[in-house]
Amino acid sequence: MNGARRLAGATVVLAVLAVPPWLLATLTRAHLPGWPTSARLRDWLTDPLTPATLTTGLIALAWLLWLGMAYTVTVTAARRLRAGAGWVRHLPLPTPWQAAATSIAGAAALTTAHTPTAQPPNPPTPVTADELQHPSDAAQTERGGVVVPGGWLPDDTAHHIAAAAALVWLRRRRAHQPGQPDTDATQLTPLPATVTAVQAAIADQPPPPAATTGATQAPLPPAGIRLAGDGADHAARGLLITRLLTALRDPTDTTPVIVTSNALARLLPTIADAAHTIPGLHVVDTFERAAALVPAPRTSATADCGIPSLVFTTEPATAAPPNLPGARVVTLDAGAPLSTWRVDRHGHTVDHQTGQPRPRMCVLDGTAAADLLAVLAQPTTAAPDPAASVPARPINRAQAKIPRQASRIPPPTPRQPIETTATTAQLRVLGRPALLIDSNEVTIRRSAALQILVFLAVHPNGATTTQLVQALWPGLPAHTVTGRLYTTLSDLRSTIRATSAEQVVVHTEDRYHLDPRTDVDLWRLQAAAHHSATTDVPGSWQAVMDAYTGDLAAGHTWPWIDPSREVTRRLVLDAHATAAAAQTDPHERLRLLQAAIRIDPYNQQLHQLAADQLNALDGSAAAADLLHTHRQRLRLAGILDQPINTAR
Repeated sequence: MNGARRLAGATVVLAVLAVPPWLLATLTRAHLPGWPTSARLRDWLTDPLTPATLTTGLIALAWLLWLGMAYTVTVTAARRLRAGAGWVRHLPLPTPWQAAATSIAGAAALTTAHTPTAQPPNPPTPVTADELQHPSDAAQTERGGVVVPGGWLPDDTAHHIAAAAALVWLRRRRAHQPGQPDTDATQLTPLPATVTAVQAAIADQPPPPAATTGATQAPLPPAGIRLAGDGADHAARGLLITRLLTALRDPTDTTPVIVTSNALARLLPTIADAAHTIPGLHVVDTFERAAALVPAPRTSATADCGIPSLVFTTEPATAAPPNLPGARVVTLDAGAPLSTWRVDRHGHTVDHQTGQPRPRMCVLDGTAAADLLAVLAQPTTAAPDPAASVPARPINRAQAKIPRQASRIPPPTPRQPIETTATTAQLRVLGRPALLIDSNEVTIRRSAALQILVFLAVHPNGATTTQLVQALWPGLPAHTVTGRLYTTLSDLRSTIRATSAEQVVVHTEDRYHLDPRTDVDLWRLQAAAHHSATTDVPGSWQAVMDAYTGDLAAGHTWPWIDPSREVTRRLVLDAHATAAAAQTDPHERLRLLQAAIRIDPYNQQLHQLAADQLNALDGSAAAADLLHTHRQRLRLAGILDQPINTAR
């Protein structure tokens, strides 16, 4: 039946395309005057509305109508053929291993079809909810490395980038001044897209057992290398980033990374003005000036030990080996007398002289390299002086309010309920995330589904499909992972539907958002902070402290979570600092400051304020121990930018 219909449809289409032009050509041939001549043009200009002219115009209009109809039919047929070809192209055809396994299984089934079994089959092994991780939720990595927009990084380099990103947020936590309005909008700026892509790719991966100490996975030739090929510039940026990471994770390493100004302008033109903020990076005008910065090797036996200096240049470096024995030159100059490695844009390397392959190198384009250098740059301003943030006069307790921060997330609209008795769905995102229906925790099988719930809790006004995809799978084209999002949402809704008739995640006006009737602990915290910042009621900050039960999504390292987590943490730190400043009892003030330190043990001002309070209570030894412990914690984390003044 379907075949007959398709045949009839094809016949009609062919008739529509073929019959009208045949009729027009047959019936109007005698009425066409032929090609226009100058005499006919003059006659037409003199008297345009003649019967012959009108007939010719009608014939031309008929041909135009047929051409429009033929174009429409052709485009529609081409679109359907393209869709059919795409469907055929995406058929899940079996791989050779799958085909072989299927053949073996079929043969085994035919052989044992009539063989009686001595024992019943084993019952299925129970699987916990944590083991039901969907393959689409896995990190987007390649063997031995991570693919990011604009390049490829080895595993150890990717983990070092993630560690450097964590240091950025620790430095911001240290510099925050609780109880004071935010004046630096960059303190809560999300990290660049390439950094978040790296964080997402290795979120579930353990760090490598031992980090490499060189600038690449294989040692460079003693004198250096000349990079050539399509990926030469990309590989030079990868070497530069990897070597700077080595200096960052080893503060005792004083071996410089030297780059000439021309090479920097070629490789990283966007960071030329901020190069001085990157630890270990030295910019020189000429190649000859690099000799003064390269430490001379102590002995010939130790010349190749440790990490030699790297000198990046694009100028001719014919004298590089004898003049810089303590360094390895990386040049893009075609005439340099150095070993040549040819690199493609994917990092695959071949020794040009021997033809032997070399280990894959880190390759980065200009945008990716600039993004990664952003987490290596040190702050341009020194750590704040705690003495400058100590209140100069007592605060009127009756008028004390939590300062309003311009960078905070606005509280949700009042449509969401504050009382827990009006709804059966409760979402807890402070501390360990959990969804409760009628006080019973719902088992969420996909990590991406849990991430969606927390993301929508942080964004009460909802998010589009593109926003969710970019947050959950950064660095991947949105159209390639949209299906994962729909699958995850469908599974989440099915899980909730099995427990309750109500839906927690709803979709209205092209945006996903939580049902306003859902009780979300983060929303109650934000509402309490908003109330404390806009009211003069004494002690309103206590509601903020009571509502905080832990870090936002504690234990999860989603790339998008850090700014929102820091905003939430600052809400409760401001509440503690404001309550302590308005407190008249010194012991109660000290208790509030100590409680704030337990929430953020890296904040410098809180430690200084607590030390001042201990000194006022004749606890100078305890104050010194507190500041010493804080300093040790900063040193272990690698963010001890300046000594802490213990003499107050």
